[in-house]
Amino acid sequence: MTDPITVLVADDHAVFRAGLKAVIDASPDTTCVGEAGDGRAAIDEALRVRPDVVVLDVRMPKLDGVAAIAPIVDGTNARVLMLTTYDSETVLADALRAGAAGFLLKSSPPEELVGAIRIVARGDSVIDPAMTRRLAARVADTLSEVPVPPEVATLTAREHEVLLLMADARSNAEIAGELFVGEQTVKTHVSHVLAKLGVRDRIQAVVYAHRHKLTEGTRR
Repeated sequence: MTDPITVLVADDHAVFRAGLKAVIDASPDTTCVGEAGDGRAAIDEALRVRPDVVVLDVRMPKLDGVAAIAPIVDGTNARVLMLTTYDSETVLADALRAGAAGFLLKSSPPEELVGAIRIVARGDSVIDPAMTRRLAARVADTLSEVPVPPEVATLTAREHEVLLLMADARSNAEIAGELFVGEQTVKTHVSHVLAKLGVRDRIQAVVYAHRHKLTEGTRR
């Protein structure tokens, strides 16, 4: 048996916090080890309990969630999963730049929340597919076309295809179904893509693909 994923919940609404804690504690592989009601308390509590994942609300008193991300990540190496009621690409972009590993709407079902915690805890990134597409489109619209860098040529044909499917906000399971391969094979391809492109996670890979206009035209 492996140790459960430890989670800190930070939200200024006590009732919502209690609900999140109940959902997290109901899963056998996740446990809530701390709570905070504002951004500054979230940083202090994260430094104290050193959780694997911090579930952090965007809008909080004293210090908003986005401003709390960097001190938490730098001080604890915890992975940060943002929750918000605001479907905003600007907030999303700011959170990702600050070091967030995931971004979900508060309206997401409980099972999606727990699933997202598992994903970010193992070092991957997660974001609502519709918001991924909107963020990537927003980035692409604000950037002029740039030359395709040489590292793209180091991708195999299958890795290139996986990158394009990632840019279309497909999950590993969806990519596996599309390519008729196992999910573990997809994970291996994703790891190779990230390493060859020199990006931190799959969200950066998506932005990379759109910035360099790799999504235009037909997949090879």
